[in-house]
Amino acid sequence: MLDLPDPGLYRTTTAMPGHEDAFPAGALVYVGQAKNSSNKFVVRPGQNRNNRWYWGEPTTPLRSPTWARTLKALPSEGYYTLPETLELEGGGRWLKNAIVQLGYNEKGQGIIFVAESRAASEDNALFFSEKGMLVKDEMLTKLNWAPILPIREDA
Repeated sequence: MLDLPDPGLYRTTTAMPGHEDAFPAGALVYVGQAKNSSNKFVVRPGQNRNNRWYWGEPTTPLRSPTWARTLKALPSEGYYTLPETLELEGGGRWLKNAIVQLGYNEKGQGIIFVAESRAASEDNALFFSEKGMLVKDEMLTKLNWAPILPIREDA
């Protein structure tokens, strides 16, 4: 049995041998596992909607424990609260405990999008901008998961 990482988001730190163009150093990847199988695969981002990546084809079998150990694990995309107030360039701030959405760029760098409530809207909903703020890896490790549950439209 190969010693491979658990399914999830990772940033490559070195290019994947034999697949250097598809998986260069400094790229966001998803490690997945085929249904009803122990076979793992790696894939690059496909489409981004609502600050979330959706993964597609092609997938590449992950068979190299040596390369897999070079992957940097990343927190899941989703909703978190800020552990501290963030002062923004040009003035402004995002307050401690503000709800943010965590996403990534194609390089695997974390981006946070702050939740906003629109006073003019009749919807009782939070909105997240399409433009966020890059954050350092140290901030990624400090974010606190916020259990905001998705609701299916057919529910």
